[in-house]
Amino acid sequence: MSDREHTTPDEDRQWWYCLRHSKPEQGPGCPGKYRLGPYPDEATAAAALNIVAERNEAWDEQDRE
Repeated sequence: MSDREHTTPDEDRQWWYCLRHSKPEQGPGCPGKYRLGPYPDEATAAAALNIVAERNEAWDEQDRE
């Protein structure tokens, strides 16, 4: 059974950032271990690495407090 058979229509519209290909992709694509998301749109998925860096910085700051 393929990953495609496990998706729902909502999942087909979601955006992900693919770490393997360094670009946003919509719907089923690379395995989850290579993806960040889901994100609501392509622009947000494209900013995934910045979002991760900002969250990590905020968490590091919390740890220092």
